Amino acid sequence: MLFSSIPGLRETKEKLVTAIRNNHLAHALLFHGPEGSANLTMALALATYVNCQNPTDEDACGACDSCLKMAKLIHPDVGYTFPVPGVLISDDETKKSVDILSPWRTFVLNQPYGNLPDWNYHNGFEGKQVSISKNAARQIIKTLSLKSFEGGYKIMLIWFPEFMHVSAANAILKILEEPPERTLFLMVSNQPDKLLTTILSRTQKVLVRAFRDEEIKEHLIKTGISTSEAASQIAPLADGSMREAYQLADQVEDENTGKFRDWMRICFTLEINAMLAMSEEFASSDKEAQKALFLTGLNVLRESLLKRSQLDNLMRTSPSDSAFIESFSLKVLTEEKIIRLYDALNTAYYHLERNASAKIIFTDLSLSAARVLRNKNL
Repeated sequence: MLFSSIPGLRETKEKLVTAIRNNHLAHALLFHGPEGSANLTMALALATYVNCQNPTDEDACGACDSCLKMAKLIHPDVGYTFPVPGVLISDDETKKSVDILSPWRTFVLNQPYGNLPDWNYHNGFEGKQVSISKNAARQIIKTLSLKSFEGGYKIMLIWFPEFMHVSAANAILKILEEPPERTLFLMVSNQPDKLLTTILSRTQKVLVRAFRDEEIKEHLIKTGISTSEAASQIAPLADGSMREAYQLADQVEDENTGKFRDWMRICFTLEINAMLAMSEEFASSDKEAQKALFLTGLNVLRESLLKRSQLDNLMRTSPSDSAFIESFSLKVLTEEKIIRLYDALNTAYYHLERNASAKIIFTDLSLSAARVLRNKNL
């Protein structure tokens, strides 16, 4: 990961590079920012830069042995710690260890802006309690006690340190305060307020802001993920989150728009049995499919608002869906109904992300949608 591969955020990159070149880099940094921000990618870019054999004034070279290893997350002097179910880490050294680094590398390389629910889904950890245990803390200490393999910095990146067990946090306090020479702790967090004060006091905070709409738009176009027209629509919906931008770009719109259309018709006609059947079907699908349907719904509502505002030139509805959007927006919806449905969908998405019951979420949302759609006073 290079600084140049991260869209925008020039001020943060310059601050880090200046600190390194002036030998003012703290030995423990806490990269914190909202979900979908570049807090993890920024930490990885810093780890790449400090061990690069031919760094420039702005970035790592990307071509030396160290950079090539970091690109695959296999640099021997960089360790990673992250939340996993406790059963995967054991004190018994006679037991066969579980390879958790390979799934981590695959996840980060494919979803660099992913969150903890994405990580749990990627590994089938859903429904399991994940944490950074005391056993993991012991492994951190053991790893950092070894000399650098390649003569550069020894780095320990801790992803979601707020999930560190109290005993684990206490176990690393000494090495965090008095690390071996040329050792870096890079912590990556979305909720730094949940960290122990003793940890916070030993780190230098690096705020990684949310992406600006223009940064998201340029990135989607530059990487070929979206066309210019689609990127212009996705960027505002993503609300500063590159993760959300990727998900919006990856939607299978035709299928999900049809599902959303049928769902809204059932809600409008208040077919209770059909609602319950659809709730069962929704709950049986995987989490990514569930989230995709909600994201499609949000997009349909946005398109409907544009249609009602006669801003057809800003719409990106496919021809196969345009008839539904026109009918739905002009015959059923009003601006107030769109706002209320949008808020309800956003709330449901939030709860789904945090592993609430999909069946209950969908049923409740269906009833809420029915109340809004059938209300003649809105």
